[in-house]
Amino acid sequence: MYKLRIRELRENQDLYQRHLAEYLKVSQQTYSRYETGELEPSLEKIVLLADYYDTSVDYILGLTTLLKRHWKIDKNTKKSKPRKNQEKA
Repeated sequence: MYKLRIRELRENQDLYQRHLAEYLKVSQQTYSRYETGELEPSLEKIVLLADYYDTSVDYILGLTTLLKRHWKIDKNTKKSKPRKNQEKA
């Protein structure tokens, strides 16, 4: 499922494989192989893609259909917290 999701996410933002390959520090050929399923990205690369697209690893792996994650990482503390629209009043 990840190969379909990462291609869909990239194409929906009109990005080139080259751009994502640079972000992940892999060759364009390697990134292309992720999208075709010839090569599985490491967990580290999947996490980086989830962060890049502001989605969850679960979404990329096909474990949920919810595109936006319900939490975010605080860049200062590196801890997760609920998104403002998810917090209780």
